[in-house]
Amino acid sequence: MIRSTPMINTARLTLCAMRPEDFERFAEIWRDPCVVEHIGGSPRSRGESWDSFLRNAGHWQMAGFGQWGILQQSNRKLIGQAGFFYGNRGLGEDFDACPEAGWVLATEAQGQGLGYEAALAAHDWFDRIMPGPLVAMVNAANESSQKLAEKLGYARMRVAQFNGTDVQLLRRDGPPARA
Repeated sequence: MIRSTPMINTARLTLCAMRPEDFERFAEIWRDPCVVEHIGGSPRSRGESWDSFLRNAGHWQMAGFGQWGILQQSNRKLIGQAGFFYGNRGLGEDFDACPEAGWVLATEAQGQGLGYEAALAAHDWFDRIMPGPLVAMVNAANESSQKLAEKLGYARMRVAQFNGTDVQLLRRDGPPARA
């Protein structure tokens, strides 16, 4: 099983392990109310961001997969994260038993196709290295993430409540057919 974070390059992005020097930017992204509007709704404190930052690094060690930092190749700036994790959210065996996909972009990086580019590269890696079902949880009001998930091949499972919010649970049993 892979224990180090592989690097993936796309046309505009580099997906790579987050480094200690990326933490300030990571915390800045998670502090932005526009970023977290559909992800819990509350900006993260510095301590919450640190816990998440460390949990991601440890996930690669424990599970052989995790989330990559997304860097723009043009300036090497961290603009978000994408990848996989076990959330253990208590949403049912059909959801919790599978790796969960997630993606987050800084406000200034949204609306340019960068989220899809990063998530597609991550999913292509997963499909080659660890094929199998994936799940995702998207806020029911987050239309852009629901569209992104659909493009990645996710199908709706059901609507559930998570932390008092309606969320769409999705499942992907493999890559979508490409034309």
